[in-house]
Amino acid sequence: MTVFDAHFHIIDPRFPLVPNNGYLPEAFTVADYRMRVDPLDITGGAVVSGSFQAFDQSYLKDALAQLGPGFVGVTQIRGDCTDDKILTLDRFGVRAVRFNLYRGGSATLDDVDSLARRVHEVAGWHCEFYLDAADLTELEPILAALPQISIDHLAMSDDTGGALLRLVESGAVVKATGFGRITVTDPDALMRDIVTANPAALVFGSDLPSTRAPIPFQDSDITRIVDAVGADHVDAVLAANARNLYRL
Repeated sequence: MTVFDAHFHIIDPRFPLVPNNGYLPEAFTVADYRMRVDPLDITGGAVVSGSFQAFDQSYLKDALAQLGPGFVGVTQIRGDCTDDKILTLDRFGVRAVRFNLYRGGSATLDDVDSLARRVHEVAGWHCEFYLDAADLTELEPILAALPQISIDHLAMSDDTGGALLRLVESGAVVKATGFGRITVTDPDALMRDIVTANPAALVFGSDLPSTRAPIPFQDSDITRIVDAVGADHVDAVLAANARNLYRL
């Protein structure tokens, strides 16, 4: 059973870090990541920029060079980032831009429509959203109009209005990540609902090193996903869906 880790962070103090609400994470280097996931059959993954990295990509370029083939980057860029810089980042292995609506540190909601369309046209990138399901009623019309999106951490909380599954039905991807930080009442049922609505819509991510999460990632989280989605969906959720999302 091979695994693509579609969501983890590299925190290297050699590169700029920006306090977010007074918080700075401890180091979690490429070497630390490799050691932590050594028991798992990780064949690739996506390094995701956090709020504490803001618009710095120097750490990301270095991490992708160390990790090698099969790994891609998800970065945060300003709304006025040039097309040339987007293409340069693409050559380094960046495949998506992240909008951190939950903690900040990224471009703002005002930039979403224009930036999402531009990165998709220039480099084929999609957009990833760290958001709370409580805001999906307001965000749904904006997100539904974008070329391709993914949503982190099962959207963090219960989606009482049904917007998440509507977005899934229209092509949005959801990350089964961060079980120790979410307040979703029944994550297993939500994962089943997602793969029922769209078998290509759920991807696994470890969320390592689980910064600020009350309960960090555990290897048993993978078993939980396998049990929730069933044998027919395991290969897709653990690897194939993410490889398609990141165009590998």
